[in-house]
Amino acid sequence: ILILGVLASQIAPRVMNAPDKAKVAAAKANITTLEGALQRYSLNVGNYPTTEQGLQALWKAPTPTPPNWEATVRKPQFTDPWDREYVYVYPSTREGYDYDLYSLGKDGKVGGDPPFDADITNWIEETE
Repeated sequence: ILILGVLASQIAPRVMNAPDKAKVAAAKANITTLEGALQRYSLNVGNYPTTEQGLQALWKAPTPTPPNWEATVRKPQFTDPWDREYVYVYPSTREGYDYDLYSLGKDGKVGGDPPFDADITNWIEETE
């Protein structure tokens, strides 16, 4: 019984965290996909959608419709795995980036501790 208890104490945390790990991985993959769609939009239109137009401009023509606009996503997936909208800001507030695109992670708050509550972003945080 003691051995089973020790094994359960080692395995249970891994099994319990599996859904959260999958959601973080899905959010990272979604952001990468959206980055590609934003890049195609920019190549077609000449700039990125405004913050007000948001990610919806990748799927539905914004008003007024820019010349050369075409949908760059087939199926809109603008919510993260925790069912919250991805945050999109153009122009970026970060040096070296055109736009900010991120999920607030599991806790739904800016910042947060890794691995599940941390923001999932299109930028890389510089550490000193």
